[in-house]
Amino acid sequence: MFHRREAVPFAFVAEADAFRSNVTPPPPARPSRSELAGRMLVGLTVVAGLVGSLLFGLPALDADSAPSHPKKSEASRSR
Repeated sequence: MFHRREAVPFAFVAEADAFRSNVTPPPPARPSRSELAGRMLVGLTVVAGLVGSLLFGLPALDADSAPSHPKKSEASRSR
């Protein structure tokens, strides 16, 4: 079962150049001061979160400060 393909007229592609407009779109609107301040606040919040997670996470990853013997709980000491 072969489907017969029909020829596609490409005349519309050649004619499309004749109908192109020479009008340029308007430039994008500049963001207002409040929008810029909001973007900066969001960026600073993200950066502060990353820096804070590094500051709190690095001491936990430090292998030199890990105790050589595990601490025993008070329940195991009373036995």
